[in-house]
Amino acid sequence: MSLYRVFDIAGSGLTAQALRLNTTASNIANANTVSSSIDQTYRGRHPVFAAEFDRAKEEQGAGVKVLGIVESDAPLTTEYNPSHPLADEKGFIYKPNVNVMEEMANMISASRSYDANVQVADAAKQMLSRTLTLGQR
Repeated sequence: MSLYRVFDIAGSGLTAQALRLNTTASNIANANTVSSSIDQTYRGRHPVFAAEFDRAKEEQGAGVKVLGIVESDAPLTTEYNPSHPLADEKGFIYKPNVNVMEEMANMISASRSYDANVQVADAAKQMLSRTLTLGQR
């Protein structure tokens, strides 16, 4: 595998983890929103990744591609609060199915994965730079 392919793989990992960080940040930002309808309530979102096996057949190593972003199917939180301005006719308000603690753990994991991909790209850059200086001596 060429060092240039390492940059492609690390770059796809950086893109995937950046998307993961953005969706996690969106989930945390909407964790405390309230709605008067189940249909209008924010649902947690999570990216779905897959290895680029079609490219891996041609070369060694596989990058990451984003298949899409899916909404969580975990149940929403309902709360009886008839005095709330957004309460429905039965007195219920609906809150997202976002667990802030899980999202923080997900954010830490995504951040560390992002950093690992940056270190891989940096190591490949240093190896390539040292390879170019071999012929100068």
